[in-house]
Amino acid sequence: MLKRHTVDPTKFNPDAKLPFELRLKDFELAMQDVYDFFFDVNTQLTSKGLERLDDMLRPAIMSGVLSDMLTASLAKHSRSLAENRYFNGHPDLIVKGIYPENKVKAGTEGVEIKTTRKSGGAVDTHGARDQWMCVFVYTVDNLTEPAIDRVPVTFTEVYLGQVSTTDFRKNPRGELGTRTATLHKEGIEKLRANWIYRL
Repeated sequence: MLKRHTVDPTKFNPDAKLPFELRLKDFELAMQDVYDFFFDVNTQLTSKGLERLDDMLRPAIMSGVLSDMLTASLAKHSRSLAENRYFNGHPDLIVKGIYPENKVKAGTEGVEIKTTRKSGGAVDTHGARDQWMCVFVYTVDNLTEPAIDRVPVTFTEVYLGQVSTTDFRKNPRGELGTRTATLHKEGIEKLRANWIYRL
């Protein structure tokens, strides 16, 4: 039988540094919105004999969906942030009223949202930037049988750190690869130092 996840409020870091008037409650509500969405959708899918959405989506698509959902939900719950309305603009969340029509191709006032299945929050980006970066780490159970007993998508860690271009290393790429950058050892330590949520 499908389970409805709830966020554990005792797992948040009361000492976390939160920019742009963000509150721990904003993160709790955004994560719960995702849990409720997956429960509702998966209830409908399994009632028709179909697979859970968690099982249908490839990992890269799942990360993209979660990033978009968390961005939209954090914008809804936060006091000062809005979704960046520039297509593929940076960062994902920007301070309301700083940029015309709340859209900017490459801004500095806001938070970039990333999701990954990698414990510890190391995630590839399309380039090194000075930014506030928020990384949500999640797990997906694709192994438990029968599938109806699988644990729903679960957020296990959340980090929010102010990083700079010098905190990244550039990743080598093949002939057809896309240029990426990842926080190096000291950079990831900086990110992890300001943890928001850990199960």
